[in-house]
Amino acid sequence: MQNLLSRLATEVGARESQITAAVALLDGGATVPFIARYRKEATGGLDDAQLRLLEERLGYLRELESRRETVLAAIAEQGQLTPALEQAIRAAETRTRLEDLYRPYMKKRRTKAQIAREAGLEPLADALLADPTLDPEVSAAAYVDADQGVADTDAALDGARQILMERFAEEAELVGGLRDWLWSHALLTSRVVDGQQQAGAKFADYFDAAEPIAKIPSHRALALLRGRREGVLDLKLTLPEAQAEHGEGAVRAHFGIADRGRPADRWLCDTARRAWRIKIFTHLESELTNRLRETAEEEAIAVFGRNLRDLLLAAPAGLRPTMGLDPGLRTGVKVAVVDATGQLVATTTVYPFPPKNQIEASLAELERLARAHGVELVAIGNGTASRETDRLAAELVQRLPGLTRLMVSEAGASVYSASELASNELPDVDVSLRGAVSIARRLQDPLAELVKIEPKAIGVGQYQHDLNQPRLARTLDAVVEDCVNAVGVDVNSASPALLGRVAGLGPTLAERIVEQRNQHGPFRDRKALLAVPRLGAKAFEQAAGFLRVSGGDNPLDASAVHPESYPVVERLLLRSGKTIREVIGNRDFLQQVRVAELTDDRFGEPTVRDILAELEKPGRDPRPEFRTASFRDGVEKIGDLKPEMVLEGVVTNVTNFGAFVDIGVHQDGLVHISQLADRFIKDPHSVVKAGDVVKVQVVEVDLPRQRIALTMRLGSKPEAGSTVSSPSPRPRPARNAKRPADPPAPAAAGGILGEALANALKQKR
Repeated sequence: MQNLLSRLATEVGARESQITAAVALLDGGATVPFIARYRKEATGGLDDAQLRLLEERLGYLRELESRRETVLAAIAEQGQLTPALEQAIRAAETRTRLEDLYRPYMKKRRTKAQIAREAGLEPLADALLADPTLDPEVSAAAYVDADQGVADTDAALDGARQILMERFAEEAELVGGLRDWLWSHALLTSRVVDGQQQAGAKFADYFDAAEPIAKIPSHRALALLRGRREGVLDLKLTLPEAQAEHGEGAVRAHFGIADRGRPADRWLCDTARRAWRIKIFTHLESELTNRLRETAEEEAIAVFGRNLRDLLLAAPAGLRPTMGLDPGLRTGVKVAVVDATGQLVATTTVYPFPPKNQIEASLAELERLARAHGVELVAIGNGTASRETDRLAAELVQRLPGLTRLMVSEAGASVYSASELASNELPDVDVSLRGAVSIARRLQDPLAELVKIEPKAIGVGQYQHDLNQPRLARTLDAVVEDCVNAVGVDVNSASPALLGRVAGLGPTLAERIVEQRNQHGPFRDRKALLAVPRLGAKAFEQAAGFLRVSGGDNPLDASAVHPESYPVVERLLLRSGKTIREVIGNRDFLQQVRVAELTDDRFGEPTVRDILAELEKPGRDPRPEFRTASFRDGVEKIGDLKPEMVLEGVVTNVTNFGAFVDIGVHQDGLVHISQLADRFIKDPHSVVKAGDVVKVQVVEVDLPRQRIALTMRLGSKPEAGSTVSSPSPRPRPARNAKRPADPPAPAAAGGILGEALANALKQKR
């Protein structure tokens, strides 16, 4: 356990005492948001990112320890556990190293080597390896035995070779060294499968290419692996010509094999060659391809998580009556009006577009609804017919100048519409209209509405369907939990979906809170939560600080001050002679308070400082101020775009190779990483995040392939196909491959990104 804690401390970047305290809290059932916010004294201030890493690595290392004990027990049962082997197994720091050590002792199917051992050929293999001066043919003659299946000397030597090949391939030190060497030196080559050129055109950049496996970016790796899975690409691990013989040489050197003209030298060298090519290289090729996939998935999942966090923490428009418009042509525009609290008050469908063309009637109906319900905002879904619907809304604004119209991402709205949650929330509303309700509500409060949708359906990831789904789900769930608890939840208005994400609760307790609220009216204070069936002291401890009771009996219940810390505030009031209402929001007074005077054995300086900061701005929302992009009139489809045109747009997705921006033409444009700023950018997230409003310039438009290249370097005039380049190396053509004379611009027409990467565009709905 001590080694585990020490290793965790190194990985997380914390002291061992901090790790010990955090592990104890996690094992005791505490949640990451609760520990990060309310147990700073215990953990020395570990933040939620460190705690998430700790939680993940703790699980991995505990699984490793469990596997280690299983391996030790299995080898001991065979009577082959030596002190040296046990020491090596206990020192193994990764699952890969542990499995390398265990491989010779694994129970396996009956291999050719096992058959040879059963035929009594292992002494022959040992003898030839130990003494190359022996003549293989002469030595093998003594082992010919038809009853054992050894018909002649060739059969005996083949059996001996199988034994040595298996032994060489199971030598942990050798295989481990070759694995690391291959990762550093091998190339991953890709070639198109015969007959798939047309069907797999989107992978054209990879039809004959090679790139060092260790340097392939995650998005490119996922594209290559998808191409293989779809039967378009054939992937192989290859070595540069100058290093092609390294593997065989390493095997020979490890076992002292050399061609010095002795009788058995040539036979042993051939055995080493076959062991490398048939067993070791084949095994490591599969393993390193899996490593590439796992590394790429890990990075893609991290990108997805960052984008989801940015989207969930986007600025809310606030408590304002809102009309949601779910665009449609033939099926009409679905309309929903929600009041300032998000309650649905009206729905309808209008048909302003062909074939009905009821423009005036549609405008009259929208105007009637807006006036009747005091609508202030109009939220327009950004899917099909969004610009046509935006023009309709613009005419509505001319009739009602007090309205503000905004384009809203409708990703996942259709998923919500057909969900059980939507059926429970809007049982009497047609499925086709529920999307309009979601669009309106997500403008009011993106976090409160988007938590109702499975994170994967929100569409801010790359190659999300190719990723490890359980791990992706865990990561995204953690992001949602952290975002919800960072903002806080009004216990008297929140939906079950939102309450279910509060630390310590979950879907069942969330439903019971809502039932209690419906039966007995709004909660007057946090203590009333203890009356909710099955909500015990532990759940209350974890959740209470993140739940808000606005307008209740105790003003502290509307803040992030945890009920367990109320004695600190009471001590402050007693010392100052002020009431709580005189203290809350009194910045001048609070900044003069001496922190040390309020600390005690239970509440240290970190907690007291947090309490004072919260009292200064109680219930403050960490999300930014609400802002919107203004799409240019007359630019409504990709054909309207012209090079050097400067537009405003909204960042919809951020990947490792750049950012996708919605500029109002039904197709997101790509700002390649090299075009995000007038300086070198390693991580696009350091410049932009999902939801940002940005100014971009059109670099190039590829109408046939529906691609838009953009730049945020507005001070320069990039030439299409020249300055939009990648800081990471292009997959180079394989040896003897034809190099294209004039490669297309990466961001607009393929290049580094290729067709497969351009398809990483955010999916609508």
